[in-house]
Amino acid sequence: MSFLRLKKLWFIPIVALLFTAFQYADEDFGRRITEQLQKFRAVYPQEKAYLHLDKPYYTLGDTLWFKGYLVDGALHQSDSASQVLYVDLIEQRTGKNVAQRRVRLDGGVGYGDITLAAPLPYGAYTIRAYTNWMRNFSEDYFFEKDIYIFDNEIHPEPVSNEVLDVQFFPEGGQLLSGISSRLAFKAVNGNGLGADVNGFIFDQNKDTIVSFKSEHLGLGRIQFTPEKGKKYTAYVRKKGGQLQQFELPQVSDNGYALLVDNSSSPSAMRILVYNNAPDGKERNVHVVGHSRGIVAFVAKGKVSSKSLRLNLNKKDLPEGITHLTLFDDQNRPVCERLVFIDHNSRLQVKVNMDKKSYKPREKTEMEIMVTDTSGNPVEANLSVAVTDAGQIAQQPFSNDLVSYLLLTSDLKGFVEQPSYYFDQTKTERKLHMDYLMMTQGWSRFTWQDVMRDSLPAPKRYVEQGITLAGQVKRNNRAVSEKVMLSIFLYSDSVSTMLAQETNEMGFFEIHNMIFTDSLSARLQGMNKKGNQNLSFLINLFEPPKTTIVKVPFYPVTVEAEQLKAYLKRAEEYQEIVRKVRANREKLLNEVTIKGKKEVERDTRKLYSNADATIKVTQQMASSAFSVLDMLAGRVAGVQVTGQGMNASVSIRGNQGEPQFVLDGMPVEKDLVTSLNVNDIESIDVLKGASAAIYGSRGGNGVIAIYTKRGNVNYDYSQEVVPGVLVTSIAGYNTPRVFYMPRYDVTRQEDARPDFRSTVFWAPMLRTGKDGKVKVSYFGSDAVAPMDVRANVLSSDGRVGAVRYEYSVQ
Repeated sequence: MSFLRLKKLWFIPIVALLFTAFQYADEDFGRRITEQLQKFRAVYPQEKAYLHLDKPYYTLGDTLWFKGYLVDGALHQSDSASQVLYVDLIEQRTGKNVAQRRVRLDGGVGYGDITLAAPLPYGAYTIRAYTNWMRNFSEDYFFEKDIYIFDNEIHPEPVSNEVLDVQFFPEGGQLLSGISSRLAFKAVNGNGLGADVNGFIFDQNKDTIVSFKSEHLGLGRIQFTPEKGKKYTAYVRKKGGQLQQFELPQVSDNGYALLVDNSSSPSAMRILVYNNAPDGKERNVHVVGHSRGIVAFVAKGKVSSKSLRLNLNKKDLPEGITHLTLFDDQNRPVCERLVFIDHNSRLQVKVNMDKKSYKPREKTEMEIMVTDTSGNPVEANLSVAVTDAGQIAQQPFSNDLVSYLLLTSDLKGFVEQPSYYFDQTKTERKLHMDYLMMTQGWSRFTWQDVMRDSLPAPKRYVEQGITLAGQVKRNNRAVSEKVMLSIFLYSDSVSTMLAQETNEMGFFEIHNMIFTDSLSARLQGMNKKGNQNLSFLINLFEPPKTTIVKVPFYPVTVEAEQLKAYLKRAEEYQEIVRKVRANREKLLNEVTIKGKKEVERDTRKLYSNADATIKVTQQMASSAFSVLDMLAGRVAGVQVTGQGMNASVSIRGNQGEPQFVLDGMPVEKDLVTSLNVNDIESIDVLKGASAAIYGSRGGNGVIAIYTKRGNVNYDYSQEVVPGVLVTSIAGYNTPRVFYMPRYDVTRQEDARPDFRSTVFWAPMLRTGKDGKVKVSYFGSDAVAPMDVRANVLSSDGRVGAVRYEYSVQ
């Protein structure tokens, strides 16, 4: 699988040296650094995924709408090679993956939805996005976003641990005795969020060295000169809290320091290098700067006890994070520092409305215009969400496409309110950004990995479609020769026959299949001797394991009255949906049957008639992983969430799961989901009074499964023969269309109240050559401000985002 589209060269001119004791790096070292980084990017090109969600929190029964963006990690161009994006919804309390979507990407973009139906529990969830290629690297590279799913009640926020955690980060990596040093710090509370603190530093003699306080979300910086042989302790407290003690990093008597001034001048950045070696000799050093793995400059100089200074023109550095590394005279990395270069060259996104304010249910027309910094129109892909601000509190300075690609995707750990650092109305944002650069670490690679002579091949491949892979075995042992396979792929709309040969160990792979929902596959194998006594082991997709994190406990901020209004409107909507479903079921139950063929009663059944019966066919079984998959969407009032072994089911909105019965005997759900779907003959569903024969166990309904083997009339001649396997392959999920009412015509369903929290969702918009795109939709019954959020990506990697508000009166 080729990555040619990712291997684009990005040449940045060597920065101008304004005034410096540095010189251009010696040719050998500069060439080696550049070549190693290029080789590393060629073997391990990075991808970045981002999800734009319609809102930050939801209720049970709601729908989560998302737009997926995938770009290459260096240039942020949207032609990344992968064309399958995996989206997981993970319950934070248990780490359980409760829903997964396979999204087909076209030009680096795709969209989808997740229905948040019962029996999902309320609470904190994480939605994440990644590709198969991204699984070669740490899960730190996955996109992750915390959301909250409410039920119809307001529950108290979990009580957080009040213990304060403060970490101190010497600039460049270490404190040097006798060198004026800057010490950044980050203070967080029990929820993992920034805490405003103040304090002071003592030496071992209890002498006060310096006092300090945080400036933004627990971030701050201290400057002092540590002395040789001394130890330092910080005493810190939150407002109204108790003093807590934290030891500062140990002071080094021998080493290097790398200090950067990126705030004093808007056009230049100054780098200072110190060395306090006991012999006082000059030593050769190199400073290397790279942006997302692409070399920006390499410079060399000699440093002794006096500082060595390098001034750089910021205009020659790319926008985003530049990673600075100091290499000593042995070409070992000894100091690192991150800086953020902000040219404000992002796409300009403007929202124009046809009116200043609107009436409820009035048609709304919106124009979005995208230009570059010179005002030239830009063709770009964008997604737009409009939410009722009376119900939905957008989170303060939450991540958008700009802050994610340029900032948080290249940093370790959680970054609070990332969009704050791009808000030009915040006068201190650049200084606070520098604090962030000193306290968050670079996450993409280490120099130790880059400088290796040989790089191991990645284990996972680039997916440009759905893959069927597995192994042929004989008597549960690996075969010792190649096996010819005939593979018949079929669904309701397609059928095709393939011939495939395994390798000597029996492994086979079919790549780049494009289909939605699911595809049935019939595999038959035969070795050269005509022996069909073979079995198949199919490699089912296993999502990456999840590490359960305890913070943040409550990942949304919303006022009580606003939340109350949202839950009230959501409950009203769910009640309308329940009534509509009940009316549909009532109509079905009132159908008059004029004639009925008498059939012999199945002795396994305690009841006379079921409310619904599914006769399992071979085609139905081949497209399902478990019994519950065959129920999904086939019986009114039965809701199935998830897939396969992780599926959950409820009848008529009951909170609990129904009683499961197998061939007349009550059993646990785990036994039912482990059954071979090809052994199932039929499934009965009992609701309400029909389930009363099972007593209290049937209070949530009954699902009765009957197997072919349990039937006295079962024909054993129909057993699956050796060497043949019928299975199902999960394909791309088919995204639903966001429902938008039309109030310019009279319809019966429009008489009900309309208090949608998401008023408008358009994930796949594109501006024309004039840089404009127009949309129209009808508002809801809400009299409240409407919040507009849009993310924009051009094909050449330029990004933009906008937040806008208009009123409905």
